[in-house]
Amino acid sequence: MPTAGRLVAVLMFAPLAWYVSTLIIPLFPNEKDIGRFVEVNTLLTIPIAWMVAGSRAGTGYRSALGYGLTAGAAMVFWCVFLQCFGEMIRLSLRKQYDGPTEAVVGMFELMAKYGQILLDQQVVITLVVGSIVGGFVTEFFGRRYS
Repeated sequence: MPTAGRLVAVLMFAPLAWYVSTLIIPLFPNEKDIGRFVEVNTLLTIPIAWMVAGSRAGTGYRSALGYGLTAGAAMVFWCVFLQCFGEMIRLSLRKQYDGPTEAVVGMFELMAKYGQILLDQQVVITLVVGSIVGGFVTEFFGRRYS
């Protein structure tokens, strides 16, 4: 059911995903074609923010810190997972893997590689501060208008 907290969570975390995605693009190797990287990550964040942060809005400001950081971590995990899954499919169609097991292992290797790219100081600080602020703003509106 739509609530103010869920709407505000989406309005806080989707722009955060968009901004962090634009910060990450220059960190990729030059041969990487990003395609719809920013748009996919932003759209993927909408249900994550709705379910993770928005559903917990109104439970207190101590909880807001936790669910804000949880929503940020979930956002990062699922965006990296989906991007690596797409890359694994692309590489599989080019016959880069010998079988499905090697493809799955290759996907997790890609996740580790892309996870290291995310360890850039500016990206980490933006994610942590943005997630905390997103959690507190979601809590504020969740308490006032639900």
